[in-house]
Amino acid sequence: MQKIIIFALAGFLAELVDGSLGMGYGASASSILLTFGITPAIASATVHFSEILTTAAAGTSHLKFNNVHKPSVLKLAIPGSIAAFVGAMFLSNVNGDYMKPIISVFLLLLGMYIIYQFLFKSDKKIDKNAGFKKVSNLVLLPQAAIAGFLDSIGGGGWGPVNTPLLLSSKKIEPRYVIGTVSASEFFVTISSSLSFLIFLNWASINWILVLVLGIGGVIAAPLSAWLVKSLPINILAIGVGGLIVYTNISSLASIFINNTSAIFTIKIIVVLTWLSLVLTTALRNKTKVSTSNS
Repeated sequence: MQKIIIFALAGFLAELVDGSLGMGYGASASSILLTFGITPAIASATVHFSEILTTAAAGTSHLKFNNVHKPSVLKLAIPGSIAAFVGAMFLSNVNGDYMKPIISVFLLLLGMYIIYQFLFKSDKKIDKNAGFKKVSNLVLLPQAAIAGFLDSIGGGGWGPVNTPLLLSSKKIEPRYVIGTVSASEFFVTISSSLSFLIFLNWASINWILVLVLGIGGVIAAPLSAWLVKSLPINILAIGVGGLIVYTNISSLASIFINNTSAIFTIKIIVVLTWLSLVLTTALRNKTKVSTSNS
């Protein structure tokens, strides 16, 4: 029962972050599942099955709040879905023992990338009245394909790849980026899930865990869609980035380091660094507010 509550809370928090940032559900949930000893393929499949519920709820919520640029949804969803199907097929046919450290490294880099984007690049000026201007198909289509493939093999990656790259144009209003990425993720999730159903053993999936993660995420989806209009997202992004880094460094340390004291020291250093980054960002936000009001 305790584990069910933990996973329901994980689904809630992961979707709260994902719906507000346009990233984080898959990477956060997959990181947590891997720490419980679940193999990469099963972890990714579990996350994607639960995301059928959460991405549907998130997409609907963002549509309701007019955060979605509908023409761009298909431009992201079609190449992303094709690549996601291939990625899930690949992950289902490789040895989980070999893939676990690789996936942990990938998720660790995603967490660091999220922190980097919102710690050092969040000051880039974005046109708040830009809406969602046209992005070249030569950029958008391969970007979506790469994001879809990484999302399947890592259990997360759709948002961390697409959201920062679209925001970096500085011409797209953040709520349109987040809403559009969230809405298109539903189709990518369906494609990944279908591939896992074809190439994985159904009996190996814990369907109760899928349902619990999904319900937690569905509850959070409307709240996250509302928060995206007012929340200081750089603090939340660094928070989730730090969580991803911490869980995957812990996982890698348990694989490659036998010294318990060394592992504990590494965890303490990561946590202190994480907290200092959150505090620094909060103080920087406060300074900006004070400067703008003076």
